[in-house]
This record gives sequence, C-alpha cells and structure tokens, in this order.
Amino acid sequence: MIVHLIPAADWPAEAVRPDPAVGFVHCSDPGSVLLPARALFAGRTDILLLEVDPALVGAPVRWEPGVPPVPGGPWFPHVYGPIPASAVVAVHELPLAGDGDFALPASLALR
Repeated sequence: MIVHLIPAADWPAEAVRPDPAVGFVHCSDPGSVLLPARALFAGRTDILLLEVDPALVGAPVRWEPGVPPVPGGPWFPHVYGPIPASAVVAVHELPLAGDGDFALPASLALR
C-alpha cells in the first residue's frame, strides 16, 4: 500500500496526474508520509490521504530518494503515470494533533 497527499478540494477526481515538473506522482508509505505532509502542508486542515493499491495503478511505481533528496533520508514510491480513481482503495483525513502537527490516522497507524 502507498499513500498520496491531496487537498480535499482536489478529490474526488478521475485520476491523480503526475507532477509535470518531475514526470511522476509523489507518494509515500504510511511510515514516511508525515515528512512531506509537514514540509508541504503544515497547519492545513483540508488534506486527505489517498490509500492506493500499487497493483491497480497500471503505471510503473519506483522507490527513489525524495525530491529534493535528503542524504540518508527515506525513499518514496513515485508513480510514473496517472493514478486512476479505481486504484484508490480508501480515503482518510489527515488530522492535526493538539500541538498543530499532523497525526497519522488511526486506521493507517494500526497496519
């Protein structure tokens, strides 16, 4: 399972399209998703986590360093093509904890 961060206003959609600047869709796994969430969406309350089954994507999924790379940092799944809505198996809100930081939804933390 991989996850993709998306503003709630952008979902639902027919597909999540690759970032034209890099040619892929940025994704994470549950263990690393809070890193890009904090970097890109700090303080926002409208962020969703799309839970994606990579076997249903129909495009190459490659585990690579983050963009920009962090020396010794985690690798992330990059999807080299659109992620069709049919590959999204669940949608989760990304809540803010009491300290204003993101908290992984309990439904994903238990996996």
